[in-house]
Amino acid sequence: MIAFLLKRATNAAFVMLAVALLAFVIFRFFGDPVEMMVNEQATQADRAELRERLGLNDGLITQYGRFVTHAVQGDFGISYRNQQDVMVLIKERFPATFELVLVATVISLVVGIPLGVITAVYRNSRLANALQLGSIVGVSLPSFVVGILLILGFSVTLGWLPGFGRGETVDIGWWSTGFLTPSGRAALILPSISLSTFQVTLVMRLVRAEMLETLRADYIKFARARGVPTARVQWRHALRNCLMPVITLTGMQIGNLIAFALVTETVFQWPGMGMLFIQAVTFVDIPVMAAYLMIVSFIFVALNTLVDITYAWVDPRLRDDTARTGGGNG
Repeated sequence: MIAFLLKRATNAAFVMLAVALLAFVIFRFFGDPVEMMVNEQATQADRAELRERLGLNDGLITQYGRFVTHAVQGDFGISYRNQQDVMVLIKERFPATFELVLVATVISLVVGIPLGVITAVYRNSRLANALQLGSIVGVSLPSFVVGILLILGFSVTLGWLPGFGRGETVDIGWWSTGFLTPSGRAALILPSISLSTFQVTLVMRLVRAEMLETLRADYIKFARARGVPTARVQWRHALRNCLMPVITLTGMQIGNLIAFALVTETVFQWPGMGMLFIQAVTFVDIPVMAAYLMIVSFIFVALNTLVDITYAWVDPRLRDDTARTGGGNG
């Protein structure tokens, strides 16, 4: 197990170093930081002094090492546009994105799992066919189209829910939450549904495929032969054995939701990390772009590593294969 953990940690470190190199290239070669930070009245001497203070006259390897060291410490510099510490901006925006992703994940599980079971158990019914057709539509529609349709229907036409903004929030230390206010909870509904649409169809299709395979297993036939109620066989015995792949998929998709929430946040003007990144791209705010890339990549790598470790803990054959591979390479 120790060899497995070391291999996964080493892989994660190499991936993050590669991402750091990409972020450094963006930070160093896309635009001149000095020209973006100084005002028009700055003299050439002022520019030279700032360039020396930023370490831009050092070698590229030295600059890259300094960039990685600062990134590990959470130091990504000052935003060109806001003239604030980048991590301060990230801390302000991260709670909004986290709550949006959290609610979208809950919706995907609460809706996707039952629909997957229904389409598997009643696979030849009209309801199952309709749900399958709906899943194809859900996969095909881009998230921004879903968001616009939701705003048009429930905000503009019916006026039931807010179509933009986060509503009122409550500060708990440095964390701001909309869960504790009615307007904050109402503002979460439409963007969460928009963000979770693809995830719902993904979970539903996975559960359906796993259920169809599980229902043909011998222990399910044995349970039915013993007279166990059909609903208990389907929703307890069969479903329980289908949840591990769903949990794995959900853990890996959380990173995708955080990364691609920027589209949903732009449509609903949601003040999260995605919106911050879009603004950074618009104003060529390189430090914010580099920080966003590093943080989202770290979340991806951390979640995938955690899933691998969980699988290895549940199924010892995986870590045994890793040990044999490592021994063969040696």
